Amino acid sequence: MNSRTGWTRAWFALAVGVICLAVTLGAQVQSRTSTEGQKATISTQVERGEVVYISGNDLIVRMEDGTIRHFPNVPESARLTVDGKQLGIHDLTPGMKLQRTITTTSVSKTITTVQSVTGKVWSINPPLSVILTLADGSNQQFKIPKGQKFNVDGQMVDAWGVKKGMTISATKVVEVPVQSITEQRNVTGTAPAPVVAAAPPPPPPPPDQPILIAVVEVPESPAELPKTASPLPLIGLLGLLSLASSLGLRSARTRR
Repeated sequence: MNSRTGWTRAWFALAVGVICLAVTLGAQVQSRTSTEGQKATISTQVERGEVVYISGNDLIVRMEDGTIRHFPNVPESARLTVDGKQLGIHDLTPGMKLQRTITTTSVSKTITTVQSVTGKVWSINPPLSVILTLADGSNQQFKIPKGQKFNVDGQMVDAWGVKKGMTISATKVVEVPVQSITEQRNVTGTAPAPVVAAAPPPPPPPPDQPILIAVVEVPESPAELPKTASPLPLIGLLGLLSLASSLGLRSARTRR
């Protein structure tokens, strides 16, 4: 029991020492991070189409340019607004007009991290690395970035100008451009217009209904009578009248 307890205490002390060393080393190197230069760019894309076919969660749409697009496995959570109502994939019908608006927001920014450290040079391997003795007496190795400058007694020198025993201060500035892109999609639709049936033709008249027909009568010219009479009686009558007239004239002369 005593042996096990002694080992437990030893491991606990070692762990505490490692934690304290990490905190001490971290305290020696100061780091500061800032974000600058945020600039947002917004772009909008509109797509229009007409529902052609629906089978389960598969959707086929004829786009505005005439191309056919297949949208497989449309999620149940997808919603679109049609005439003010929220509809799902199973509420769509062929002929419905769809419009999808995609708004993309791109934000560009620069994250700047500044690290600074001060210590005495214990060993240096220019231009790769340097070991510094920090204020707490511990040694820590640092990788020398390309082009790094050191402040030695107020003068800026490179890694070749640093010698053992010098007290130096170094500052590392790292700028990382970051671009974040967010996309928002909004789908709306229009229900197909109802089909208006053509008016039926008027029914035919019943078979027993009389139909008025106008008839115009044209009078016929009278036919000529046949020539059955003879002119002889007329001639005889004229002769008789002449004879009577002669007799009358003779009687008048005799009386005189």
